[in-house]
Amino acid sequence: MNYKVEKSEDDWRDELGLERYRILRQKETEFPHSGKYNLHFEKGTYVCGACMEPLFESDSKFNSHCGWPSFDEAIPGKIEYIKDTSHGMVRTEIVCANCGSHLGHVFDDGPTETGQRYCVNSLSVDFKE
Repeated sequence: MNYKVEKSEDDWRDELGLERYRILRQKETEFPHSGKYNLHFEKGTYVCGACMEPLFESDSKFNSHCGWPSFDEAIPGKIEYIKDTSHGMVRTEIVCANCGSHLGHVFDDGPTETGQRYCVNSLSVDFKE
């Protein structure tokens, strides 16, 4: 896939640091209830932790009690959806449409009218007021 922001994996690793690189570029998952944005409910915008592209508005965030930041919708056009059949299940991976970095997964079990639960790693995003 071609993205607007493309870098070598060495450049990503140097820029992001090992922990963020593991999540954003190697598609790992942080431990539940460990991320700084899990229970964060300030007003603003959540941006990609790799390229700073706006992804989610704070008014779409809710407490899903799953241990990771959850949103019921993304900013239109900012997320790419990829079928994920790893770990013996079928899920939909979400990546930044600007740089291809892994954010988490989206599920159809959200409690709001969208029915969506974007389950995102805190290390995959930053917050801008």
